[in-house]
Amino acid sequence: MTNEAIQEGSPSDPFSMFSSQNSKIKYTYNKIREVKSYRVGDLFSAYRDILWDDGRHKYNVSSFIGEIDEILLGERFSAFDQTTLDNLIGTLRQRGNSNATINRKMAALSKLLRKAYKMGDIHSLPEFRRQKERAGRIRFLERDEEARLFAAIRSRSEDAYRLSVFLVDSGCRLGEALGLIWNDIQEHRVSFWITKSGRSRTIPMTERVKEVIKLPPTEGRRPKGPFTKLSQAQYRAIWNDAKAEVGLGADDQVVPHILRHTCASRLVQGGIDIRRVQMWLGHQTLSMTMRYAHLATNDLDGCVTVLETPRSSGAANSVESSVFSSPLTTPSASKPARKSKSEAAKAPGKGSKAN
Repeated sequence: MTNEAIQEGSPSDPFSMFSSQNSKIKYTYNKIREVKSYRVGDLFSAYRDILWDDGRHKYNVSSFIGEIDEILLGERFSAFDQTTLDNLIGTLRQRGNSNATINRKMAALSKLLRKAYKMGDIHSLPEFRRQKERAGRIRFLERDEEARLFAAIRSRSEDAYRLSVFLVDSGCRLGEALGLIWNDIQEHRVSFWITKSGRSRTIPMTERVKEVIKLPPTEGRRPKGPFTKLSQAQYRAIWNDAKAEVGLGADDQVVPHILRHTCASRLVQGGIDIRRVQMWLGHQTLSMTMRYAHLATNDLDGCVTVLETPRSSGAANSVESSVFSSPLTTPSASKPARKSKSEAAKAPGKGSKAN
């Protein structure tokens, strides 16, 4: 810069300009911010009420974050690096956590750190990679299991029985059912506004759902919704007592959420296509619904017909009898067979006369 450069503005101005014959340089005075460090628990205390609604999911997230903070030994940080994340995942795996469990814990941590990063509390984030999960067996109730379990529940609480019937026929989550109010039920349909995905949905009701949402006449004030008399803790306590009575106490998969699996399984086995099952359950992605796709075995029945077709039959008969025959595989009967050269030589010409 030459000696002719002139500074415009006073030194107190936030922006100053230097000019010369060849260039102009603009610079700013930025405030220097103190770099602070935080524990994972500190960040969770600051943002838990903003990021998560009250309920069982928030309780689980609190447990996840507490375990992560304990593994990190309460270490304070201003940047969460990749090495720390990799070591954390390795420790969780050594503790016997499955990939599915690790994914759930990392999802909570990722959500928390992204919020802290956005708010300027930390200045770098690691790359969160989803661990590959195995497709486990989906447990659902058989009809006789449902009848025995629901009878045991009904002997303990009529309200819990009504809720159980609603859950298995609607396929909704327990929290979605408990959060229903009377305005959510219109004519023959029910709408779920408070959902895990944040997306509302409306589904038709079965006949027995229409019956169980009717409250018996009672004295006093009408409750806010059909199932608001129950809490999740009360229902789960009744459920656990009932399943122990009917001999299912040792099956750790028989939890209230099994009613949602049962509904989905019955829809798929009944021939409902996966896309409509997704809409019914309110799954955010189709991949979540595809867990039930293997139950749609009726779509494969035609394959058995093809495999069992006798090989001794003629090729034409085999193709015509196949349920998958198409214009590309079925020989056309409208076109005559081509004649050999010898037959063509013996055949009379167009102008010849018959003897």
